[in-house]
Amino acid sequence: MFGIYLKRELGRRKKAALVIALGLALGIALVITVDSVSAGMAQAQDKVLKSLYGLGTDMTVTKARTAPAAGGSGRPDFSFDAKSGGSSTQSSDRVTTQGGQTLKSALVTEIAAEKGVASAVGALSLNVTKVDGSFTQGTAKSSGGGTGGPGGGTGSTGRPQVQGGGADFDVDSYSVVGVDVAHQSLGPLSAMKITSGRTFTSAQTGAKAAVVSASYAKEKKYKVGSTFKVSGTKVTVIGVATPDSGESDTDVFVPLKVAQTLGDAKNQVTTVYVKATDSQRISAVKKAITADVPGTTVTTSADLASTVSGSLSTASDLATSVGTWLSVAVLAAAFLVAALLTSSAVSRRVREFGTLKALGWPSRNVTRQVVGESMVNGLIGGALGIALGVGAAWAVTAISPKLTAQLGGTGGAGGMGGGPGGGGPGQQASRNTMEIALSAPVSLTTIALAVGLAVTGGLIAGAMGGWRASRMRPADALRSVS
Repeated sequence: MFGIYLKRELGRRKKAALVIALGLALGIALVITVDSVSAGMAQAQDKVLKSLYGLGTDMTVTKARTAPAAGGSGRPDFSFDAKSGGSSTQSSDRVTTQGGQTLKSALVTEIAAEKGVASAVGALSLNVTKVDGSFTQGTAKSSGGGTGGPGGGTGSTGRPQVQGGGADFDVDSYSVVGVDVAHQSLGPLSAMKITSGRTFTSAQTGAKAAVVSASYAKEKKYKVGSTFKVSGTKVTVIGVATPDSGESDTDVFVPLKVAQTLGDAKNQVTTVYVKATDSQRISAVKKAITADVPGTTVTTSADLASTVSGSLSTASDLATSVGTWLSVAVLAAAFLVAALLTSSAVSRRVREFGTLKALGWPSRNVTRQVVGESMVNGLIGGALGIALGVGAAWAVTAISPKLTAQLGGTGGAGGMGGGPGGGGPGQQASRNTMEIALSAPVSLTTIALAVGLAVTGGLIAGAMGGWRASRMRPADALRSVS
């Protein structure tokens, strides 16, 4: 009886039911769109951060570089032998650590033992500056002539002048990062995808092998099997890699032990990459490491996220703040309109409900009837809202507006925790601008939220209408008869 009556009443009031459903649909569609765009913003930001951290990294531990000692500039210096002869070819490599002050390798084990830490690996960032060229000795010649000597004589003798000679040097600078070949799933190399050759094996801890970035390989015309020297050490290219997103600031990856030898930094690292056991424990792990390892800087992805600027940051803030409040306001208005329309429809059915009560219907049956109709309207609105919201999200993904992200704003060596191959994300960010295509993924959670909102809207509207219907008396039906 209930189902038959419900179907007949909804069919008799199609326009009113459609208006209520559309009101709810618009509110739900806006919520889906904003939630999907916010999820797309989060994905875009993750792409930006992965270009610095690598997959699976929750935080990095570094130590700021100390000021140079008195009398020292802290700048690289090059020494060349002064040799006689027409020309002399000179070549010198200067290998320095970058990304902050070095840390003892034993610190990696200490951090890995912290409560809440799933794993930790160390990496050593180096900068190699190669100066290569030649000197050409000039010839000293006198200008002018004459025979006079000191104190008299005729003519004049000019001062000797050096003619010819000079120097022609080429300066090449590139970055080298030593990685723990036994734990490549965490750290700088984890953000790279091997496009040619292969990566290191766990047994290649001391191998004179290298994985180079695709951009550096193209610049130097390296391929798998090519060899080159780093500070006199000959290494062989075993793989060419491309970053999963953005651009890599690391040119060459070598095993950690090899990097420590090149940089004269035995048992030292510049960055410790840390993976927490649970994302909810990242903050607690950061506090524990900061307290137990004084003098270090612990940087989380949330810290780096605060340095992202550009249209990505602006759009993310807009979606998070304005978009969320706009969704809440529109949804509240949709619920209120649905409730008022349902209540108004009940007041126009005084004769109907009064007659039903006169025939013996209890108030709970009348209330159930109104709530049932409102629930159906809510579910219809939910279905329409999901369709509209998914359509809007699809349109955003199809159009794929481009967002730019500039990383940085902190500066200083090690100021933000050493990122792969550079002086910390703060330094790389100052020169790293990325362009990200925005997408708006719709998750099952978002769909479930839409269904929940539809049911909630139906319940709110039905509750108001049902309460009003339950208060009607059979006498009201008689008074409404003209």
